[in-house]
Amino acid sequence: MSRALGPFAAVLGRDLLLAWRGRADVLVTLAFFVVVVCLFPFGVGAEPNQLRAIAPGVLWVAALLSTLLSLHRLFAQDHADGTLEQLLLTPEPTVLWVVAKICAHWIATGLPLVIVAPGLALLFDVEQGALGVLVLSLALGTPILALLGAVGAALTLGLRGGGMLLALLVLPLFVPVLIFGAGAVDAYLSGSGAQAHLLLLGGGLLGSLALAPLACAAALRIAVE
Repeated sequence: MSRALGPFAAVLGRDLLLAWRGRADVLVTLAFFVVVVCLFPFGVGAEPNQLRAIAPGVLWVAALLSTLLSLHRLFAQDHADGTLEQLLLTPEPTVLWVVAKICAHWIATGLPLVIVAPGLALLFDVEQGALGVLVLSLALGTPILALLGAVGAALTLGLRGGGMLLALLVLPLFVPVLIFGAGAVDAYLSGSGAQAHLLLLGGGLLGSLALAPLACAAALRIAVE
């Protein structure tokens, strides 16, 4: 176990350090999320009931687009400087460091969205009880977006026009996460309970964690050949 955790921690720490050094890119993702959410009240008006009704969908769509905005950076730098090839040549399991890179990417780009979301939800007059459901749904859903997006990023790595192709590949996969994530808050607000939606998100996270790194590792091997 310790032998496995050593390379995992090394790659995780390295990617978090690189994210800190390139924090301008991280801040762009967060700023995009904030700007998109803040624009909606100006567009639809300040009627409280209407704002409360659209709040879950707005926050989730903004989180989805912000995640999509950052996906192309997941493997691009390592591919450009040859680090990716070196990692693939190491005796350590490829899945191990792929998971570490995805975790670092989510901590740098997804976790800030989860933290900022409750404050932005107050702009839509969302009740206090629903804020916890919103945070939990984002905490479960954004890692799924990162895992699925990593597969798309690996498949389009090094391709001309890869950014557009990446969006076309992953957006259909993101739709169920969007439905259940926003639906959890809607279900809570309607009084029917958010447990079913959150359980589905939890199951999706476990399934993505089991399958996405394997697909991502296979795609990366193809990309560097």
